Amino acid sequence: MELSLSDFDVEMQDYEVRKTRKFDRPWKLTSGGSILSEPEIYGNLLCFGCCDHRIYAIDKNTGRKAWEFKTSGIINSGITIHDGVIYAGSLDGNFYAINASDGREIWRFRSGDKIYSTACHHNGRIYFGSKDTFFYCLDCKTGREIWRFKTGGDISSCPIVHENMVFIGSFDGFLYCLEPATGKEKWRFKTGAEIFNTFPFEINKNTIYLPSFDNNLYAIDIYSGREIWRFRTGNYGNAGSPTVHNGIIYHGSRDSIFYALSSDGKELWRFRTGGEEILSCKPAIYNNRIYFGAGDGNMYCLALNGKEVWRFHTGGSIYQTLKVFEGIVYVGSFDCHLYALDADTGKERWQFTSSTLIQSVLPPTSEDFELVVKKSASEESLEENDRYEVNVSAVSGGEYKSESEYQIKVEYHQKMKY
Repeated sequence: MELSLSDFDVEMQDYEVRKTRKFDRPWKLTSGGSILSEPEIYGNLLCFGCCDHRIYAIDKNTGRKAWEFKTSGIINSGITIHDGVIYAGSLDGNFYAINASDGREIWRFRSGDKIYSTACHHNGRIYFGSKDTFFYCLDCKTGREIWRFKTGGDISSCPIVHENMVFIGSFDGFLYCLEPATGKEKWRFKTGAEIFNTFPFEINKNTIYLPSFDNNLYAIDIYSGREIWRFRTGNYGNAGSPTVHNGIIYHGSRDSIFYALSSDGKELWRFRTGGEEILSCKPAIYNNRIYFGAGDGNMYCLALNGKEVWRFHTGGSIYQTLKVFEGIVYVGSFDCHLYALDADTGKERWQFTSSTLIQSVLPPTSEDFELVVKKSASEESLEENDRYEVNVSAVSGGEYKSESEYQIKVEYHQKMKY
């Protein structure tokens, strides 16, 4: 018999969410028309990748397609444009350099596995990571490898170069600080779980802000690797890079809550979305408004005090696909469309449809977690053979809600009715 959490006295129970295995969700995404890649502007073109294996360039004013480039794998990382060249990795394991004007391939580099790492350009070099655990540095002109650095886990982190340091995170839980010229390690900082960020880390006043799947957002000194503070969010980890604006840190978490923090890591306010994760978010600040998308399919616009100004609903989840430029919000959705919205009102101006309306499939947020519910210690314990596994679809009145099912081990101390 399948039971739900409503069969129990929730208020009398103590429950916690435990991470049960290593996060590997990015590699399980299926092909389809869903758009997860952050768009970038090149002249009048809006360029972005798609789960239909294509990179698109469309007119940013009309949404009409200018060209497309097809790979043999999903493009779910952001793209980087520099000097008229698009740099993008694919789940086919290749890293591509493409002419931004006409979509012509310039070169490609083969890594050892899937690439879901938005690249970083600096001084004629391009930096990115791969599922093969290596962090690569290539020559931008030729695609020739200059150096590689091995970590202890998959890499789907977007690096950033700051001063004479390049920062990259890994699924081994470490943030690495390396020399950009040689790849030599300067220091590393250990978190308690995977680091997954599709946007560059935020660096402000010698502090780098680090999300981790151990449920913390860290503030780290960029020169020493010393922890300054940490802020605890909900139990499904952090995968987005915050944005700092006028000394305030804005951060979306997989617990479906958007936070505003002070410079010393204290919560100022929070905004709750419709109950789905905020994944790989880097909030955009434009004209004193905050813009971000969420897994509930909504594009949100908030005032700086956390009050909602407007929301725009799409037919699928919104993750890292967001760009605000000259009064227009460009946002891609799992529903296979990219939308152009008025930044002031949220009114749609146009939409672009990818090559197929078959949506990609991503495993549920809760796949790597287990909800454990326990009765108070003062009540009588059941014997081991009286413990039952229960499926639950939501935690009513709690901090988490998901349409997917959690496997729950329940230890309760009163006889249940069946």
